[in-house]
Amino acid sequence: MFAEVANRQSFTLAAKQLGMSKSAISQRLKRLEQELGQQLLSRHTRGMSLTAAGEKLLSRCELLRDQVDLTFEELNHSKEMPSGTFALTIPHACEKNIVIPALSQLCIEFPQIRPEILVTDEAKDLIKNNLDASIYGGELKDSNYRALPIGTVSEIFCATPAYVQKYGQLTKIDDLLKHRIIATSWQKGSLDIYKNNVLAEKKSIGLNFFATTNTLPSTVEMVLHDMGVALLPEFVVQSEFVSGRLIRVLPGHQGWQWPFYMVHRFHGEKPIHITRFYQLVKHFFSKAITKI
Repeated sequence: MFAEVANRQSFTLAAKQLGMSKSAISQRLKRLEQELGQQLLSRHTRGMSLTAAGEKLLSRCELLRDQVDLTFEELNHSKEMPSGTFALTIPHACEKNIVIPALSQLCIEFPQIRPEILVTDEAKDLIKNNLDASIYGGELKDSNYRALPIGTVSEIFCATPAYVQKYGQLTKIDDLLKHRIIATSWQKGSLDIYKNNVLAEKKSIGLNFFATTNTLPSTVEMVLHDMGVALLPEFVVQSEFVSGRLIRVLPGHQGWQWPFYMVHRFHGEKPIHITRFYQLVKHFFSKAITKI
C-alpha cells in the first residue's frame, strides 16, 4: 500500500488501484509510520512528497515487489532453482553502479548462481565467447539474439577546473578545435554534437585528438589528471561532478543519447534468473540516471 501511494503520489489513485477506501489506506500507513517511528510521507498543499526514510523504504519495496512477482511466476511454472555459471559481458560505464549491485541482489535471490563477468567496451559475440547475456550501449546490429531495452544516457563534455583555468573556457563548438580532446574507443576522427536534447540537429566536427585510449576508466583518469576535455556518458562522471573534481564545459551542447540494452541468447521463454537480472539492471540503471 505504501509503494502504491508513493508511486502515484495520491491516496485517491492508490485506493482505486487497490480496491480499498482512501481512509483505510491512510490509517494503515499511519500505523506503519508509528511502528517505524519515522515519517514516510510529507503532506502539503501541492500534494505529497517522500521523506528520506520514505525514499529508502520505497527503493526496497520496488525490489521486493519484483522479487515476489517473480517468485509466484517461478512457483506457477514449477521451475527449479537456477544454478551454475551466469556468464556476461558489460561495458565499463555500467560496471560500478548498475551491474555489480544487480548481480549482488541476483546472487542473494539465486545463491547457486556463479557470475562470470567480462568487462570490456568492445562488443562480444555471445555464442563465440560462450556468454549468456551482455549489456550493450549503442544502436543494435542485426543478430539472432534477443535485445531488451534498459534506458538511455547522454554524453557531456567535461574537464577539470585546473585544465579550464590553464587553457580557457569553452563556450561554442568551434572552441573544441583549440583544446586538447581525449577520445574514447568509440570516437573516431570526428564528434557528432547536438544542442541539449535536440537530437534532430547535428553538427559533426573533425578533430585531431590529443590522446586516445581503449577503455572508459582510462579516459576518465586522463581527464582527472588535467590532460584535456572528453565527451563522456553523464552517469559515469556524476560523482566527480558532486566532488568538484570535474566540471561540465560547453554546457549548451551534448553528444549522442546512447540507448542501452540487455542482449541474451535464449529463444522462447528465458530462464528465470535472466528475467530477474534484466529487472534489476533496469532498476539500478534508472536510479543512476535519476541521481544526475
